[in-house]
Amino acid sequence: MKEPLQASDHDRRFFEAAWMHKRNGVYYFSYSTGNTHYLCYATGSSPLGPFTYRGRILEPVVGWTTHHSFVEFRGRLWLFHHDSSLSGGKNHLRCVKVKELWYTESGELTVDKSKAKKE
Repeated sequence: MKEPLQASDHDRRFFEAAWMHKRNGVYYFSYSTGNTHYLCYATGSSPLGPFTYRGRILEPVVGWTTHHSFVEFRGRLWLFHHDSSLSGGKNHLRCVKVKELWYTESGELTVDKSKAKKE
């Protein structure tokens, strides 16, 4: 069994903005890390865990908020999130962003289409 993430592990630890989706029997738990503002994810075989950290989906955005959701539409996976780039970083003035996501052969999430599993 791997060691649990510690509160001092600011690059990987859960802070807020949880989202979960399921694909091929795997639960993908994504979240914001807090003061490092990464959007990370972990996977598990149950929605209750345990989960294994898998990596970052999104680097920090303008305005530090990394709240998000996923939507599958017509066979494509979309990441919706927000930042405050239109207001120059004022945290309470946010704009919606969308990016397409792909799965790799090993089931990892990526925003890099070149790493995507060929369907």
